[in-house]
Amino acid sequence: MHDIRAIRENPAAFDAALSRRGLAAMSDRILSLDANRRARIVAAETAQADQNRASKDVGAAKARGDDAEFERLRTMIAEKKADVTKMQAEASLLDGRLRELLMEIPNLPLDSVPEGRDESDNVELRRWGSPRAFDFAPVEHYEIAGVKPGMDFETAAKLSGSRFVVLKGGVARIHRALAQFMLDLHVTKHDLQETWAPVLVLEEMMVGTGQLPKFGEDSYLTREGYWLIPTSEVTLTNTVNGDLVDHASLPRRMVAHSQCFRSEAGSAGRDTTGMLRQHQFEKVEMVSITDADTGVAEHDRMTRCAEAVLEALDLPYRTIVLCTGDMGFGARITHDLEVWLPGQDKYREISSVSYCGDFQARRMNARYRSDKTGKPEFVHTLNGSGLAVGRTLIAVLENGQQADGSVLLPQALHPYLGGATVLGADGRLG
Repeated sequence: MHDIRAIRENPAAFDAALSRRGLAAMSDRILSLDANRRARIVAAETAQADQNRASKDVGAAKARGDDAEFERLRTMIAEKKADVTKMQAEASLLDGRLRELLMEIPNLPLDSVPEGRDESDNVELRRWGSPRAFDFAPVEHYEIAGVKPGMDFETAAKLSGSRFVVLKGGVARIHRALAQFMLDLHVTKHDLQETWAPVLVLEEMMVGTGQLPKFGEDSYLTREGYWLIPTSEVTLTNTVNGDLVDHASLPRRMVAHSQCFRSEAGSAGRDTTGMLRQHQFEKVEMVSITDADTGVAEHDRMTRCAEAVLEALDLPYRTIVLCTGDMGFGARITHDLEVWLPGQDKYREISSVSYCGDFQARRMNARYRSDKTGKPEFVHTLNGSGLAVGRTLIAVLENGQQADGSVLLPQALHPYLGGATVLGADGRLG
């Protein structure tokens, strides 16, 4: 959510930042609503002051027997009380409208973010590794002979419908090993605190991280009013919801492995084959809570944590910075990591790492007391995939595939697989 004071102080800069996102100017509408709200507040305060003065005078009028003045003051008190109630109600209504409006406006990009309309305008920062040269035509993950016994889409469709998968045998074990490897790497090498949290959350938590109110159709709501998380960003970030945290405790760096649930609204026809885009999937998610001075540096650090996973698995990737037109709703800057998938002959997203500034913190009212000023300030938040487990499984399978239908597995996974180094063409680990 945006700071109304910043919009009042520099509406032109606010509109210019929205323009970089391809949005029309909104400061006039916001400030008009704000001015009407503030006018009602002032009117209510003035009427309350008049009422208080009259309340003091009415007793004196009665004591001296001035019945006319007593009746006049009593009538005024009743009128002012009604005015106060009316103005407070109008101010409250306008305050709600202003909050709703501010909550539906995306975050403002950093000046360093490249301007653009869509993904074609994203800018590559760097590449790591070289795509393997195959002496046969590589296929997509679900077409590899050794994968087929362990990746069952037909049974999943019978159980749950489209965009689900049942993993079995060696493939299921590799999937589990990947999650454990990622967690261990982040905890032991990157000093992130392992965290386990619910996958069902209150509506307030989804509002706090920006999934609501604008993007409710992308997530699942239960009959009891709980929301299924689309990512552990929701739970980890909201651990400071409503808190005044100790500045000395920042940065707080967390990592969680969880099930994630997305309706994929609006993505009909995209990546429907295989397990690239699913309604239920697993992710290892990183979240950092920082102060105002260290957020940008923390973003670079978090990006490196995600890159380290791909490098340890020997998976070629590239890192890009998203342009203003392709960034997510809550981000000020986003780095995407795209892993090479030989079956598709292209790089595909496997991680997004975003710096949100104080955008989410304002929605959550999450603050820290500054060591510099001694005053409460909003924390800054970051989140990033470290990594999406299913997509990493796809990358491991496709990059390690052999002509005979087997898959050579990354050395980093061998200890997590009981020493197994290959997924055989029969679907067994060996």
